[in-house]
Amino acid sequence: MRRRTLKLLGAVPALAVAGIAPSGGAHAAGLASTTLVLGDQAGGTRALAEAAKVLDGAPYAFRWANFQGAAPLFEAQRAGAVDLAPAGDLPVLAAALGDPTLKIVATRVGSGAQLGILVAPDSKIRSVADLKGRTVFVSSARGSISQFQLYGALAEAGLSREDVTVRFILPVDAFAAFASGSIETWATFDPYYGIAVQRGARILRDGTGINSGLGFITASGAALTDALKRAAIADVLLRFQRAGDWALANPDAYAQIYATLTRSPLDAARLITRRASLKQHFVNDADIAALQKVADSANRDAILPRRIDVRAISDTHIANV
Repeated sequence: MRRRTLKLLGAVPALAVAGIAPSGGAHAAGLASTTLVLGDQAGGTRALAEAAKVLDGAPYAFRWANFQGAAPLFEAQRAGAVDLAPAGDLPVLAAALGDPTLKIVATRVGSGAQLGILVAPDSKIRSVADLKGRTVFVSSARGSISQFQLYGALAEAGLSREDVTVRFILPVDAFAAFASGSIETWATFDPYYGIAVQRGARILRDGTGINSGLGFITASGAALTDALKRAAIADVLLRFQRAGDWALANPDAYAQIYATLTRSPLDAARLITRRASLKQHFVNDADIAALQKVADSANRDAILPRRIDVRAISDTHIANV
């Protein structure tokens, strides 16, 4: 099961290099010698870009670096190994604590239904209130969207964080453990969440009404201070935006291609792609205000150790390159 899951979700970094368009002047020549490292989680962004073919003919080189969750992805970005990183709202905030040079450059709009708390179909746990005194495994690390969702669901059920024991586990390991019955309760996110539900897992509570459903793309500080990389980032974000628009206009085709590229079951792929964060735009003031509410709530609940000024970690001028 573990080997199959690793193959299914691509835990090993995957790389692909695009062709470089012919140069036409100093700027074009500079772009042609520029390479972007596009971070990804479980192959989702790559599947979207390749399904819509938006990176065909890009005037710069690029390669994909795939990770199973936000925590290892942001470790790579902090180390300078990744230029762009897509993630949910809270992981971005948590990453900014350790990397103040990180900047939010784009927003992706999805649904809170793309994550939730799962139990086995025959579990005696019937509601979130039944979690009192039990252990909940959360993917993937402190500051994850699943931790935020769990705490929100507990409060909704009249429980405190101290009423449960929380353990953090990377999603690929959790997927295998949950499938084997070693984990009874698991708080996780798509695509792991959708595939587990397709295989029979029962949902105690999803993130609707708790999580914002917003995802963000961050750029490393080093990449943004490089003029050529900054131009390439602005271009690739526009391409991702077109990819999201294509997927929303062609949901069946996208689900089919997503299933093939990620080796996901088609039924699960349909669920995952329908609620994915596909509508994308450059980060704006409204997004900053929405994320500030998440940041303040997470700080109040001690998920984040200090308050984060979201505007200070946002770059609203990337579209002006």
